[in-house]
Amino acid sequence: MKKIISVLAVALLATTMIFAGGSKEDSGKAKIGVAMPTKDLQRWNQDGANMKAELEKAGYAVDLQYANNDIAMQVSQVENMLTAGCDALVIASIDGSALKSVLDVAKEDGVPVIAYDRLIMNSSAISYYATFDNYKVGTIQGEYLVDALNLKDRDSSDPVYMELFTGSPDDNNINFFFGGAMDVLNPYFDSGVIVVRSGQTSKAQCATLNWSTEEAQKRMENLISSNGYGPEGTKLDAVYSSNDSVAIGITNALLAAGYTAENFPLVTGQDCDVTSVKHMIDGTQAMSVFKDTRTLASKVVEMVDALMKGSEPPINDRETYDNGTGVIPSYLCEPVFGTVDNYKELLIDTGYYSEDQLK
Repeated sequence: MKKIISVLAVALLATTMIFAGGSKEDSGKAKIGVAMPTKDLQRWNQDGANMKAELEKAGYAVDLQYANNDIAMQVSQVENMLTAGCDALVIASIDGSALKSVLDVAKEDGVPVIAYDRLIMNSSAISYYATFDNYKVGTIQGEYLVDALNLKDRDSSDPVYMELFTGSPDDNNINFFFGGAMDVLNPYFDSGVIVVRSGQTSKAQCATLNWSTEEAQKRMENLISSNGYGPEGTKLDAVYSSNDSVAIGITNALLAAGYTAENFPLVTGQDCDVTSVKHMIDGTQAMSVFKDTRTLASKVVEMVDALMKGSEPPINDRETYDNGTGVIPSYLCEPVFGTVDNYKELLIDTGYYSEDQLK
């Protein structure tokens, strides 16, 4: 009888080890969960694909999930990653404050979490943050407008007319994008060199839920009708936009109002999405900040690899990003900007896009 019990115990232990180990034990590879917010925006498709390819090349198994901008779905996906035995998580959150409960479980299980591009708020489970220098993104956009509109040589007798758009209020990054741009432009608001006819200048007034192209287009259409903007109407020199999905909505509304490449207001952007690059080529978007997701993916792989090997990940910022539980050690990649003058060198020559993609 004792022998039977002993055999059963060994069998039960072996079965338990198999289920506990999951695919990691089967494949011999550490498993990394990668949670992306949506496939609706081109940049997240590229981020996810780059991340998966880089991690697999480094020898890791990857569970890549997209959440269709559905917060509950992303929470469920992260829960499933933990249940499946992921050894680390890389998360680009939809709502940076909605993941606290599930990430508490990750912390209890000793699973490190890297916040990807969007800082996850109010969670002590966040080990590291990888992003671009988002404040610099905003200052690049602001400085572009200063130079392109010759603001330094103008005064209030010759003002520039501008409207302002930023992104989703639940994305912590808009504090840096919009904040950086406004730090550059505020002196010109104060001196009357820039005039915002709508009076909508606060972050809340300029926000665009979910970075939605459709919502940006609706708001721009309302601004056009309420202020009389048009090629033959009230003057509009520029529209500040924090990113390309918002800029595309703005451009759609301006085209419908009768603007052409010859008289188009300057529109800023970020991400160098295909549509926006085409707009730069045809003269209906002035610039876009380029954040090479291949660079960011490579840096995150370095961070994951260091964590899995028990060493310190590469970090170059320990001051900027406080998520409400303390400053999160971060790596900030450098953004640059593209225009019709340099997009070939920046995007085609580096292999980010092919020429056919931009036709």
